[in-house]
Amino acid sequence: MIDYKKLAAIGVQKLSPYIPGKPISELEREMGISNIIKLASNENPLGSSPLAMKAMADVLGEIELYPDGNGFALKKALASKHDVEMDCITLGNGSNDVLVLLAEAFLTPELNAVYSQYSFAVYPIAIQAVGAVHKQIPAMSWETDSPLGHDLDAMLAAIDDRTRLVFVANPNNPTGNHLSEKELKGFISKIPEDVIVIVDEAYLEYSSKDEQVNASLWLKKFPNLVVTRTFSKAYGLAGLRVGYALSNPDIANVINRIRQPFNVNTLALIAAEHAIGDKEFLEKSLIENAQGLKILEQTCNNLDLRFVPSKGNFLLIDFEKEAAPIYMELLKRGIITRPVANYGLNTCLRITIGTQEQMQRLDKAMEQVCG
Repeated sequence: MIDYKKLAAIGVQKLSPYIPGKPISELEREMGISNIIKLASNENPLGSSPLAMKAMADVLGEIELYPDGNGFALKKALASKHDVEMDCITLGNGSNDVLVLLAEAFLTPELNAVYSQYSFAVYPIAIQAVGAVHKQIPAMSWETDSPLGHDLDAMLAAIDDRTRLVFVANPNNPTGNHLSEKELKGFISKIPEDVIVIVDEAYLEYSSKDEQVNASLWLKKFPNLVVTRTFSKAYGLAGLRVGYALSNPDIANVINRIRQPFNVNTLALIAAEHAIGDKEFLEKSLIENAQGLKILEQTCNNLDLRFVPSKGNFLLIDFEKEAAPIYMELLKRGIITRPVANYGLNTCLRITIGTQEQMQRLDKAMEQVCG
C-alpha cells in the first residue's frame, strides 16, 4: 500500500488538521439531545443583520451568475468605512483565507514567521503548509498583568534576517487578551520594514470604545502593516465566509495575484455590504455580549475558577484539572463548549458568550458540574 501522506509536501506531512467546534447536528446524532446551545465557535447568538438577510433574499434570483470577482460594491463600502482607497483591500473567504494567502504569497522554506503561543491555530497551519519555519514564542504566564498574552519583547528578539511575517491577534483568540495602542504601536514601530506585520482584528468590535485599538488607522505610517477583519463574529455572517485585509496597495497587489477567482460568493458579498450599515444590529450584539460576559465572569467567580479577562465574545476558563470530562458533562446537558487541548491548554475550555438566557442556563450547568 502506498503511504500517500509521504507523497505530500514536507510541511503538510507535519500538520495536524484544524479541529472546528462541534456542530449542533452532530451532538443531536451522537447523544439524542435536543434544545442544544452552541457556545463553541464564537458565533453571534443574535443571528445575522436583518438588512443583510433582506439583501440576500433580493439577489437569490441571480444566483446562477458568477459573483463580482472584484467585489466592487463591498470594497467601496469598506473603503468608506476605513477611509482607504479600494486598492488597499483584499477580500477573502473569511479572514482565515486572507491569512493563508499572506503565507502563500510571502513565505518560502528558507523563511520564517513569528507568532505567539496560544494564538489562532491557523497561523502555524498556514506557515507550515508552505514549508516555512514557524517560530512560536512562549506566552506570558498566568501570573502577569496579561495572562497567556503576547510577549512582545520576546517576539521582537525572535525576528531575524529570515523573518518575513509576524502575526499578532488583537484581541487574541483563544485567550481574549488585548494589547493597548501604546504597546501594539510601539511593537510595530520596532519591526524592520521588510518584515510584514499582520494584525488580526477578528474580535475588534467587542472591545469597548475607549479600549478599541484600530490598527487600520496606522496603515500610512507603517507600509509593512496588514490588518485583517472578518464578518463572522460581531456581524453574524460566519456561515457565509467573508473577510478582508487592509494594507498598502503594493502588498494587496501581491496577495491578489494568488487570490482565487470568485473566492467570495454573491450572497456573502451582498450580505457583508449591507451588514456594514446595520449599526443598530451591531450595537445590539455588543450590548448582549457585554451583559452575557458579566454573567459568565460572575459564574467563574462564584465557582472560584480563574479566567483570562476577555475583550472578545468568549472567555477562556481554567478548571485547574483536565477539562475534557467537564466538556463531556456539559455536552450531556446540551451545552457545546470548546476544548483547547490542541493549544496545549488541557485544563481549559473556551466558552462563547451567548444570550443572557443561555448564560443563565450555562451558570446552572456549571454549578452542577463544578460546584
